[in-house]
Amino acid sequence: MSHPPITHQPEDVGGQAEILDLDAEVLAEHIASITEWLPLRTSPSHIVDLGSGTGAGSFALLDRFPEAHVIAVDAAPEHLLRLREKACARGADDRVRTVQADLDAADWPDLGRPDLVWASASMHHMADPQRALRNVHDMLVPGGLFAVVELSGFPRFLPENAPEDRPGLEDRCHAATDHFHAEHVPHRGADWGPMLTAAGFTLEGERTIAVHIEGSRSPAVGRYALSALRRLRDRVAETLSADDLAALARLLDSDSPHNILRRADLSLRTERRVWAARRS
Repeated sequence: MSHPPITHQPEDVGGQAEILDLDAEVLAEHIASITEWLPLRTSPSHIVDLGSGTGAGSFALLDRFPEAHVIAVDAAPEHLLRLREKACARGADDRVRTVQADLDAADWPDLGRPDLVWASASMHHMADPQRALRNVHDMLVPGGLFAVVELSGFPRFLPENAPEDRPGLEDRCHAATDHFHAEHVPHRGADWGPMLTAAGFTLEGERTIAVHIEGSRSPAVGRYALSALRRLRDRVAETLSADDLAALARLLDSDSPHNILRRADLSLRTERRVWAARRS
């Protein structure tokens, strides 16, 4: 699963939106389990979804809390348009408000006084995470909860010995992106607990969720793998070996007998870490 930065509009918004939609479809049960775990004192009525993307978290929260309203905040208008279309299709358009905003800006838009703020795979993209955490702290009502959901690692889809002509290809592709991520998203993989405490929150809970979904359980796993590997290819094209690039091309070629959608051994494997912190 690959999540886009929320603080500037990405080059390939359409491709990222597709991945976000697939993420929501494949991981719906896991997202729902996180919303059920949240240590809330009362059901929230005013929720803010920071870096909402196309709405995976927003709609999971609306399902979990049927009396709540959500303000979905994202930098990409295309994401927010897709989110609004989904809200209309669900008959929930009166419960959702979208706000386009750059959350790296010094001044955030007026998002009211929420009793729950949700940020999934978005905090590590912040240029100044401590300032963002303080903004969330000051925005929440006393006793309000902030849920931070982050990726422990990007997903894997292929078995370790696959593809058979270039075993370990997927791991090498991800290793080739390490320099890019270290430079552009240095907070990826951070422990948000101490930072939340430093911003004035009281840490209420933390958990790690291991995700392993066999492709046979969801046909969307194959489409997710195809979309994710296409985006990964664009990142590693200049650093991967010619043999690995050729093997990757065979996986992505719809006419190839090695196309990833023809494999019966795909699975989605990743981890998510969740922190729940309360404003005193």
